[in-house]
Amino acid sequence: MAFKYLFAFVSLISVVVAAPPRLVNCPDGNKASNAACCSLFALRDDLQANLFDNECGEDTHEVVRLTFHDAIAFSPALKRQGKPAGGGADGSMLVFPTVEPNFGANNGIIDSVDALTPFLASHKISPGDLIQFAGAVGISNCPGAPRLEFLLGRPNATAPAPDGLIPEPSDSITKILARFNDAAGFTPEEVVALLASHTIARADKVDPTINASPFDSTPFTFDTQVFLEVLLKGTGFPGSANNSGEVESPLPLGKGLNVGQMRLQSDFALARDPRTACTWQGFINEQEKMSAAFRAAMAKLAVVGQDSRNFIDCSEVVPIPKPAVKKPATFPATKTRRDIQQACPLPFPNLATDPGAVETIIP
Repeated sequence: MAFKYLFAFVSLISVVVAAPPRLVNCPDGNKASNAACCSLFALRDDLQANLFDNECGEDTHEVVRLTFHDAIAFSPALKRQGKPAGGGADGSMLVFPTVEPNFGANNGIIDSVDALTPFLASHKISPGDLIQFAGAVGISNCPGAPRLEFLLGRPNATAPAPDGLIPEPSDSITKILARFNDAAGFTPEEVVALLASHTIARADKVDPTINASPFDSTPFTFDTQVFLEVLLKGTGFPGSANNSGEVESPLPLGKGLNVGQMRLQSDFALARDPRTACTWQGFINEQEKMSAAFRAAMAKLAVVGQDSRNFIDCSEVVPIPKPAVKKPATFPATKTRRDIQQACPLPFPNLATDPGAVETIIP
């Protein structure tokens, strides 16, 4: 009998613990975990209809880039020296549009700054919150992307970040890893996870002779294809040669794409550096693993330089992303395992399109 009552008591506890959080009714009919989140529903719908068109297109690519460039411009090391150190994810790109967008590393970012600025006038939100929220909303349009966290509460930027805090594709891997570590203690594994964003990225300014050159053959799908294709041997350039931060691409002719594929020097090097090669290779055909790592790294990036203890979690306003395309990473036409330059000593993933052996090019 005592056991019977104990079982009932434990069951009651389980029911209480599992009870969903109480939601508030927003004026527009939506429900939120906090009344402060209610205004974000209108902003979300406005962004989708008037900027992103509910698509994983160029505006999504550009705004996701802006979330990174705005946030990473923060240096505790400079702050300790009493020098200008940036504010991290504070929206300084929007607050000082004639300063930071003119830095060399931010070439072309003025397009996303100009695209987001009108939303500041029509919605009550800080610039830092707008950038991170817009990035989370935009990437939800990309099939396979994770639903990113969004915390509300970033104060307005008070000064622009100094030049030189944004890693560039021509930087050495040592310099890139050191910059990420200085900004917020990012590990090499987290740096690679953040670069999962390159699966939906395209370049406009690396090569001035071409626009919208993708980094993999599926630039409108958040998948692991980029981690495979960056390991392929380079054969040429989609446009001109000798551009800073660019190396030869395995698909320079652009079959099936508007322009050929571009390869960043930093991606090439990260995929082959012993500090990051196994993380890079380990994402191939591991969609859930890659998505989870990207989501966690983006959550960390989104609050760089901020005291987020009093921020409000409004993640429920972020749209549920479109489901992943049920297609594994595959070798592009004419490419096989012989084209892989493997730097990680672990077994290479077995791809159904070419189950043969991989030649280890770099030990």
